[in-house]
Amino acid sequence: MTTIRPVGAEAAPALLKIVRAAFSTRPVLDPPADALRDTEESLAKALANGGGLVASYDVSAGPENDRDVGALVLDPQGSTLWLRRVGVLPEVRDHGVATMLVEEALARAEGYDEVAVLAREELPRTSRFWREHGFVPVGAARPYVELRRPAPRTYDAPDADSMREIGATLAARLRPGDVVVLAGELGAGKTTFTQGLGAGLEVRGDVTSPTFVISRVHPALGDGPPLVHVDGFRLGGVAELDDLDLDTSLDEAVTVIEWGEGIAEGLADDRVEVRIDRALADDAARQDGLDPRRVRIAPVGRRWLGTPGSSA
Repeated sequence: MTTIRPVGAEAAPALLKIVRAAFSTRPVLDPPADALRDTEESLAKALANGGGLVASYDVSAGPENDRDVGALVLDPQGSTLWLRRVGVLPEVRDHGVATMLVEEALARAEGYDEVAVLAREELPRTSRFWREHGFVPVGAARPYVELRRPAPRTYDAPDADSMREIGATLAARLRPGDVVVLAGELGAGKTTFTQGLGAGLEVRGDVTSPTFVISRVHPALGDGPPLVHVDGFRLGGVAELDDLDLDTSLDEAVTVIEWGEGIAEGLADDRVEVRIDRALADDAARQDGLDPRRVRIAPVGRRWLGTPGSSA
């Protein structure tokens, strides 16, 4: 099992060991990777500024057997959180360790507008990894490519009214052609969130679950876009969305897809991913009438870069 822990300057020796092992096995570059010039002192200074993350892999039972296998440095600069020295040991590559590190870094990007990273032009696989995680190239200064993505935002929804309010706030940022992908367990509040979107967009009709009809179109009452509400659980793939008998063009509507995880990447490069989770894992607390939700809104794609308040 892999775990991620935050670290500070005290972890510079461990981080240096990971960075050297990770970067020294990459193809030879000219000029060499900056990471290969790191020292304990330089990493300690960087970690003292913004901290970092270390991934540990449990090679056998018991925490005493955990082995540090990946790391990154968090480098805050104004409204941007930079990710530096992202590396994992060669023997655990393609095991999801880098993805776990990046997801944890994104979770720590609250309060920032964007998250950024530099990738070497000569390493297209590395750039592809970042694009698969929602980062888009915004410029190049050889030998580097700069990639960015909007920082996610997390909101607490103690009740259904709060959930609708969060949806309505996001609606104010949406425009025709936008896609919103909703994820969360059964009963998490995806339809309630969509009701808030519909109210914010000022569309006609009661927003209910599309489970039995696969999709439902809510025309706009005014000059705004209509809302297309889709059940992604019963949608076989992206191609089937185009085959739906809709009386509106998706380019002219805001499309909301419940259970959309897994097809979002092929549906739209620019999208808003919304995940709704229960904030309390304690069943006893829920029996007392407390069942709040936590809503994570993560815009993805060039459309949302540099957009004030893009995360609602």
